[in-house]
This record gives sequence, structure tokens and C-alpha cells, in this order.
Amino acid sequence: MEMMLKLGFLLLFVSTVLCQPADVAPRYRKFIEQHINTGMNINRCNVEISKRGIAKTNSNDCKETNTFIRANTGTVRSVCENAGVQDGGFTRSLQPFDLVVCKLRNQGARLPRCDYRGQLTTRYIKIKCEQRFPVHFEGDIIALSSGSR
Repeated sequence: MEMMLKLGFLLLFVSTVLCQPADVAPRYRKFIEQHINTGMNINRCNVEISKRGIAKTNSNDCKETNTFIRANTGTVRSVCENAGVQDGGFTRSLQPFDLVVCKLRNQGARLPRCDYRGQLTTRYIKIKCEQRFPVHFEGDIIALSSGSR
């Protein structure tokens, strides 16, 4: 049964990647690599950021903050289709997501000496979509409960 689930997730991922427009595909793959991790927890920031080679763009400087979305690619992609609203040049999710926000502890550090502290939070996400694929994580927005508005 476990093997069937793994195979199913693999097929879903491959079909999603193969159905992308060629000009969007590399940016979508980078978005997935930097921001999607269903099993992420606050104690894995250093491991995941190092393993995925996440750093400031075109640099060996440690990235100050990296946010991991604890959802599968299909759920996040749906924000670009029918589960999001336009917000400036970005799309904001209609539902909040569980996130792990990894913040750099040792400011000014360079790879491989990045040291991160993780924080679990639930917030709306704001992403850049191109041809209905997420290609950039812009930020998150606090999810206010209905009683606090």
C-alpha cells in the first residue's frame, strides 16, 4: 500500500512537471525546490536549506529567510488557478497554509556556515503566478481569525 502511495505521488509530480509550458518549467521547479516540503518541521531548516542549495540569488551568501509551505504541489498550484485572488502583481491564497519560516541566526554568513531557526505558523501566501504555475514566493500574510476582525 505504501509503495502504491509513493508511486501515485511520483506520477502526480511527473505529470504536473511535464504539463508546464517550457518557458515556465525551470522557474516552477525552482519554486518547488525552495518552498514546497509537506513534512517540514522547525528543526530541519539547516538540513533542508543546505541539501537544496538555497542561497541568495547568484551568490554564496546565506539567504536571510526562506519559507517552506507544508502542502503538496497541486494544492499550492491551485492558488494560481482557482484558490487565489489577485493582489497587485501577485496572487494571494484564499485559505491559509501551514508554513515553516526559517530565519538566519548568523547574519552575514556564507555557505556552508548558514544557521537557521525555524518557526511554525499558519498564514495566507502571496505568490507570483505565470501561466497558472507558481514561480516566486513573495511573502505571507497573517491569517486573522473571524473573531478578531
